[in-house]
Amino acid sequence: MSSIKKILLTPIFLLFVYCGQGQIKTPIGAMKKFEAFKNKEKFIADNTIFYPGIGDPKLKPILTEKINLASDDFKKVAESNNATDKDYQNAIKKGLQRFSEIYLDLDTENRERICSYFEELMDIVGLEISNGLLNDFMYDFDPQKN
Repeated sequence: MSSIKKILLTPIFLLFVYCGQGQIKTPIGAMKKFEAFKNKEKFIADNTIFYPGIGDPKLKPILTEKINLASDDFKKVAESNNATDKDYQNAIKKGLQRFSEIYLDLDTENRERICSYFEELMDIVGLEISNGLLNDFMYDFDPQKN
């Protein structure tokens, strides 16, 4: 192959390689897992992760609704069939922002449980990292930040 062809084809090849990075193929069965996730009872005591359950029963339906909306967000991204890490991370950001108005009412155990629910959603689609979003929510969340 001539060097001119190599020079012309190299950028095209690199474009294909870089454009495909970060894409997540929706795993088979993901949609059923989203439904199972939404249907399960949330914020109940779970000794396997040392979660005592929700302290304030009035918060349970509010938190459950917000987590289920996050599941819907993930499902919507997964249905696009060309989702990227960034798309799912945006869904995480959107989902965590829903907690901003009640963030100060959440104790450490409930914030940890919220993060573990997001990790379950990440596992459904094979997302490796939240890009620091869960850590920020857990330890340094600013309710005024968008």
